[in-house]
Amino acid sequence: MNRLRPFLRWTNHENLEPKTIAVFCAMTGSAFLYARIASGMLKGETSKFDEAILLALRQPGAVDVPIGPVWLTKVFSDLTSFGGTTALCLISLLAIVYLYIIDKWGDGLFVFLSVFGGWLISHFTKLGFARPRPDLVGHLVEVNDFSFPSGHAMVSAVTYLTLGLLLAGSQSSGAVRCYLVLVALLLTFLIGISRVYLGVHYPTDVLGGWSAGAAWACGCWMIRRWHLSPQR
Repeated sequence: MNRLRPFLRWTNHENLEPKTIAVFCAMTGSAFLYARIASGMLKGETSKFDEAILLALRQPGAVDVPIGPVWLTKVFSDLTSFGGTTALCLISLLAIVYLYIIDKWGDGLFVFLSVFGGWLISHFTKLGFARPRPDLVGHLVEVNDFSFPSGHAMVSAVTYLTLGLLLAGSQSSGAVRCYLVLVALLLTFLIGISRVYLGVHYPTDVLGGWSAGAAWACGCWMIRRWHLSPQR
């Protein structure tokens, strides 16, 4: 019974405020979406959708030339770096050091476990599905691993949503909380879109990465809230 007390405290109706319910719904919805996308991908049901989007982003008759002005490719190349290993490790490390300095080492550990756990899940699910990269269009950046789920999409979702939810939780203003979460979502969205535009991922790779990353980040937030909930 003692082991159940933290869970019973957390599920107390006074603790189930709207934001907790919203995060729980986001977690379960994202997990369900990921399962559906993965199932459809394995059955080949997403092939036409993936190919249509990739070809729509290329000039007719020139699969190596993206649509839009030349500078757009540069913009997406820059944006995709925000979801790279170097950028995400640096951002996470800076956040962890900051949390340690202000004596919130528990939150620092939470960020580390959330981001590192998300990276491990992304890495091993890629190996499990072993989906080849798209060969329908030319790649505008270099890649050398498997395709599903998109690591950039998934790990950026984990990192930015983890930090966004953590920062939002420390704010008293509803507008500021919404802004922080929206910034996290916007960064995650742009990074994912960049992977498809650059031709290195199928759209379903990115959708799968977004949904898996969001489910993991929300799940970690729920666990953190459970353990840090006040004693009752």
